[in-house]
Amino acid sequence: MPALPLDELQLTERDPQTGKLRTLPALHPEIKADRSFVLYKPPPAIRDPALVEEFLERAKFIADDLNWLLALPHDKFWCQVIFDESLQKCLDSYLRSAPRKFDVLWDCHPEVQELQKCLHRSVFLTFLRMSTHKESKDHFITPSVFGKIIYNNFLFDIPKILDLCVLFGKGNGLLLQKMIGNIFTQQPSYFSDLDETLPTILQVFNNILHKCGLQCEGASAEPQKLEEKVSVTAGNMPLQELKDIVLYLCDTCTTLWAFLDVFPLACQTFQKHEFCYRLASFYELAVPELESAIKKRHYEDNSVFADLWRRISHSRKKMIEVFHILVNQVCLQPILESSCENIQPFIEEFLQIFTSVLQERRFLRDYDELFPVEDDVSLLQQASSALDETRTAYILQAVESAWEGVDRRKGQAVKAPAASNGASAIVESSPEDREDLGAACALEEECAGAAAAPVAAVSGVELDSLISQVKDLLPDLGEGFILACLEEYGYDTEQVINNILEEKLVPYLDKLDRRMQRQLKPDPTPLVSSRCNIFQNDEFDVFSRDAVDVSRIQKGKRREKDTTRSLVNDKRLVAEQRQRYSQYSVVLEELPLPAAAPGFGDYGDYEDEYDDTYDGNQVGANDADSDDELIARRPFTIPQVLRPKGHEEGQETEEEDEEEEEEAEKERTKDHFVQDPAVLRERAEARRQAFLARKGHKHDGSAVVGTAKGHGQSRETLQERRKKEANKSTRANHNRRAMADRKRSKGMIPS
Repeated sequence: MPALPLDELQLTERDPQTGKLRTLPALHPEIKADRSFVLYKPPPAIRDPALVEEFLERAKFIADDLNWLLALPHDKFWCQVIFDESLQKCLDSYLRSAPRKFDVLWDCHPEVQELQKCLHRSVFLTFLRMSTHKESKDHFITPSVFGKIIYNNFLFDIPKILDLCVLFGKGNGLLLQKMIGNIFTQQPSYFSDLDETLPTILQVFNNILHKCGLQCEGASAEPQKLEEKVSVTAGNMPLQELKDIVLYLCDTCTTLWAFLDVFPLACQTFQKHEFCYRLASFYELAVPELESAIKKRHYEDNSVFADLWRRISHSRKKMIEVFHILVNQVCLQPILESSCENIQPFIEEFLQIFTSVLQERRFLRDYDELFPVEDDVSLLQQASSALDETRTAYILQAVESAWEGVDRRKGQAVKAPAASNGASAIVESSPEDREDLGAACALEEECAGAAAAPVAAVSGVELDSLISQVKDLLPDLGEGFILACLEEYGYDTEQVINNILEEKLVPYLDKLDRRMQRQLKPDPTPLVSSRCNIFQNDEFDVFSRDAVDVSRIQKGKRREKDTTRSLVNDKRLVAEQRQRYSQYSVVLEELPLPAAAPGFGDYGDYEDEYDDTYDGNQVGANDADSDDELIARRPFTIPQVLRPKGHEEGQETEEEDEEEEEEAEKERTKDHFVQDPAVLRERAEARRQAFLARKGHKHDGSAVVGTAKGHGQSRETLQERRKKEANKSTRANHNRRAMADRKRSKGMIPS
């Protein structure tokens, strides 16, 4: 007979009051045992014996009660869970007050730590059994009824689920993922509850901004009154209030990251509220303000600064990872799993998300350092050929512009391989924030949630530089010990120095000799065989061949045998061509004919078919050219370079005449340093006369000169003299009197 589900099972028992048999459903309040569960309180912060004893006693009561509950059979367990209110209050108190991994690890008593660990395990097993509707084939609950039971009795709600993720996510990711997945599967109403919870989560960000004197763009806040002035900011608020805000932010960000990491299906619900844009906007406003307030504040105890700084660093990292999980689940993961026809909406969603956050330069820079945007765009380009290149180029250009003025050290970031497996990495956002982050780095290992991705090995000059950085501050340490610490902490010098100073090294590093020297590993590849250049394996490479042709090796400056002078003096080509050109001088006017054959007579004396029609006409008799002129040929001249030496002498006379003419020409064109003035005047007068002749001017100056004095002048001479006197003021300097009168009339010259 098949077993019935617990919600349909009926139990028959005797009534304790009347003693009669009665039938009750398996899930009935009277079946619940009378047991009171006490509330949980966190471990004491100091080693006070009274407080330690009180915690141990309370925690032991809770642990014993939970172990008793877990040992109950299936039906009694569910009756106790459903109808015992003290049990629900006890579990709620633990979820609210249990220390998180990012809290300060106080120096607790060993017995306190051991009991806290046992209690932590019992609480998790209790919630795990509460989320399981089928324990075996005989003990199970109908899935639909199971969903109503946990929802109507408030066994699980969204705040509880968030606390479960942040408390038990590390080390129990797979179990927690199945557990929460089963809850949302059997009761879909939790999705609507999550949708209603998100405005409250966003209001948390707005409250933090309001406390810091900031205002988010997307916040639905009331208008500020004119007389109201914001006097409280993150920089001038009390220290305790600043600590509360940082702790509040750290708790919120870590809880959101843990929930989305365990249950990625909730990302769609988050994105309905534009969570990516709101988160980036909050990050851009709040993070720089809080970091500046933490840095500028004066602290009496440096441990307070270290605690605040590691919390704000942890919050920054978790907000970036939350953004990445949302982008990965909403856009990238469906693209990898869908066919080519269905990826266009996801690509559009990706472009919309990043376009909306391009103005948040600080957030873009920090996100790109941990999760390069270029890699995501490259994935989209591989997945779709119809990608809008203009929009992607605009996004990449905006990311690059966010890095302007900042030292880009993206290669030091450790990128998580996937958001679903809980992997995370240690990263500092930008060089301006790389101060005293050793504690924050140690915290990241505690809050990672799973094994972090391996860090790329560093070697060579970069490794020597990292070792020297640590050795400059801690000179008593050996290079071998420093190298082991760098390898353990991902080659992060700040984390290494911080952990050494605070004695927080992992156990195996504590056992090493701190003066251990560095052991240089021999290079398995010799230098000669590993070298590579343009001369490798050539004919003179002594490393790759044994025999080298020494005769082809030239020592010193090479002396060429064929110089310019030797080439000019080489007349072999001229001698070869001389015989050829000498044959052109032999010209024959008549070609000799061969002797006539016997019996045929002489062709030169008589031609039987000769045409004598024009023999009587004198062709060319009236031409001006003579017979000799027509027939005469230009004598052939042998090129001078090809003439023999005896024939060159005939040309000496002509050459001498040419030389004399050249010398005379040179003498005429010789440029004297000081020329004869008379010659210059003659040349000037000749040029003037030539100019006047071209202009057609024929002025006779002799009439002005006239005859000798005392002999009287002609009429023409007198007219020319009067004309010259009247017009002389138009040229040269003959109008001085008129110009002087003009100046005097204007008062420029005193009278």
